[in-house]
Amino acid sequence: MKPIIGITSDIDENGETFLKADYSRAILRAGGLPVVLPAGLEDIEEICSRIDGLLLTGGEDVNPLLFGEEPKRELGKIAPERDEMEIALAKCAIGKDMPVIGICRGHQILNVALGGTIYQHIYSDLEGPLLQHKQQADRNYPTHTVVVEEGSRLSTYVDGNEVLVNSLHHQAVHDIPKPLVVTARAKDGIIEALESKEHKFVMSVQWHPEALSNRGDETSLRLFEGLVEASKQQ
Repeated sequence: MKPIIGITSDIDENGETFLKADYSRAILRAGGLPVVLPAGLEDIEEICSRIDGLLLTGGEDVNPLLFGEEPKRELGKIAPERDEMEIALAKCAIGKDMPVIGICRGHQILNVALGGTIYQHIYSDLEGPLLQHKQQADRNYPTHTVVVEEGSRLSTYVDGNEVLVNSLHHQAVHDIPKPLVVTARAKDGIIEALESKEHKFVMSVQWHPEALSNRGDETSLRLFEGLVEASKQQ
């Protein structure tokens, strides 16, 4: 049987749930069965017991109150209801050693769920020259390079030690809690990927592989295949 992959969703201005189709398409291509989880979902433990893997998706900013900071003026739109649900789901899934992958906002949520922090706005929080991390090109195209740590799980999906990625964020992970470790950085030092050294399959990336997989990007597809394969053993 195909493993069931729960995919978190977003909330629009009318309170309606929505999700870009790229995420479900990527899971389907990888051999999984995608199930969209409505934002603000209750019965977290029950849902967590019904899925085999979890995909934390991209979206708006993470509420800084969740990691002990007041909101700065550069903070964008937040969705506290979504934050609460996704952090609860992440903690539940990790507690069960369920395969989890976080993408963009999901990368940041995973870090916060385990006790880490994020930069609210990298262009005011960090000194020195930074790359363009909120690209002007279409989201389906890569625009900058990421350097991958040798020996990491991510490195098994990448040809060589560098990969071209798309970039659609102005926040980034900051303090990294155990058991997470950094597995990739942009050439300006921004952390682009994390993974747990204590779990079967817990990892995250700052870019959007679901969009790149629409262009037949093999590295991106391998990430989802890795999630699906690990979920079969759940």
